[in-house]
Amino acid sequence: METESEPYVRLASLRQLHQVMADMNTARSLADTLQTVADGVVNALGYEMACVNLVRPDGDLVVAAFSGNSAAEALITGRVGSRDSWLRRLNMGEQWGDLVFIPHTEGWVLDDDDVPQWFTDGPAPRFEDEWHPSDRLFAPMYTPGVQGGSSGELLGVISVDRPRNGRHPGAWGREALQMYAFQAAIAISNARLRANMQRALVRLEREQQALRASEESFRQAFEYAPSGMAIAEMGGDQHGRILRTNDALCRLLGRPASAMRRYSFSDLVHPEDIGTLLRTSAEGGRAELRLGRRDGTYVWVSLRNSVVADAADGPRFLLTHVEDIEERKRRELQLAHRASHDSLTGLPNSAELRSRLAARLCRRAAQPGALESLDAAYGHPAFDAATGHGFDFAPGAEAYEGYDHHVHTVAPEEGHDDGAKGLAVLFCDLDGFKSINDRFGHNAGDAVLIEVARRLSRGVRDGDTVARLGGDEFVILADGLGKADAQDLAVRLRNEIIQPIRAEGRAVRVGASFGIGWAHCGMTADEVLKSADERMYVEKRSRPKQHRRAG
Repeated sequence: METESEPYVRLASLRQLHQVMADMNTARSLADTLQTVADGVVNALGYEMACVNLVRPDGDLVVAAFSGNSAAEALITGRVGSRDSWLRRLNMGEQWGDLVFIPHTEGWVLDDDDVPQWFTDGPAPRFEDEWHPSDRLFAPMYTPGVQGGSSGELLGVISVDRPRNGRHPGAWGREALQMYAFQAAIAISNARLRANMQRALVRLEREQQALRASEESFRQAFEYAPSGMAIAEMGGDQHGRILRTNDALCRLLGRPASAMRRYSFSDLVHPEDIGTLLRTSAEGGRAELRLGRRDGTYVWVSLRNSVVADAADGPRFLLTHVEDIEERKRRELQLAHRASHDSLTGLPNSAELRSRLAARLCRRAAQPGALESLDAAYGHPAFDAATGHGFDFAPGAEAYEGYDHHVHTVAPEEGHDDGAKGLAVLFCDLDGFKSINDRFGHNAGDAVLIEVARRLSRGVRDGDTVARLGGDEFVILADGLGKADAQDLAVRLRNEIIQPIRAEGRAVRVGASFGIGWAHCGMTADEVLKSADERMYVEKRSRPKQHRRAG
């Protein structure tokens, strides 16, 4: 750099300064930019050495680049000076615009601080403006947009030493260094921005690759899952509408994917299971219900819901996992049927008979006139399924002890045929069955029992119950019968039973004795059955022995 005594600055110097500034802004990385800044001070501004001290995230300054002396570069590059020590330096000495000059006469107080520094040898100055080896000159760099002063955020400090002409820089040299530091701050900030953008782009690309891999993994898991999967809309007017299904669900329901998109699960569920579906919450909801196939049949499935989001704040969808549990349900129903039905005849067993009978009876007997008077007062009964009773007032209220809305099961009065209807309990015992077992074996006996069960079931109405109590005893529950109706039913069933039965290749005949009992509230199921059993034995003893069996 030419001395400031000249009336002009040589064009070559300006070109050189312009070139190093251009190089700063075209460096490929932050490290290249920092080194270019240090080299530019030496090559274009005429100093023998230059150091770039960069502010770290913790506030301290690190020697990030050095130029002009390889020995000094190896000594201090990478070393750190505390921010407090640097601020002390920048707040003392002479202020040359944005530059800070600390002459050798004051700099001795800084010899023991922790700022990395180097020392050059040379003779003592002979002139007032001659550079001393212990002189220090700093060019602070502030964030772009703020030039000079303490109002900007400190980005770093350029330290220079020993101008080549041996003198303190004049007005042009000071302004050139100050302008260079300002442009260096812009270049460093841009380099940092580019580095951050590159890191962000790399991170974004990695995230996108991971997202694509995740989406592909989800797609394959969704499409090739062995059980049914569906994605449905969540919220809004189209809540629950199926958007996408996998092949397993389409095969399970026998419907193509294009047709599935016209439905929601509420359209496909069995009418009896719609309540179960509606009670199933979206997040983590589970339900076992039946879904309709294309052929009109239904299949039992386990349905499990979860919520997925398209993005952090994007739309949410319902992911439904559908597992075929038809076989398990069939086994459960078979087990339940075995527990409640006779294994030989398939009729309800004794436990199931008592359960059905007990469901019709409450513990309090009906009081004459109570039901009619209360129905007239309130207009209709209110039924409580939990207790078998309905109340329009607090249960147990003493004033209304005899008045409840339970539709009591009543029996026709003994000795009267006033047309009253009740729940008839027909106790049937086969006559002559033991001799068939003894003469022809248990296989023949089983065949007789199976045929009798079939004839009894065929001879009653839909809704009536035919149960096998055990051995050769059967019970029929027939509601809404009068006394004459029950007697006619017993006669018809007896006539069906006495017809010849094929058993083990031969025709055999059995007779039947019927006892008719009546169930009414206030009785237990066992009491009802005992009453019918007693009437059956009365009826059996009243008939001549030779007439008790058909042969």
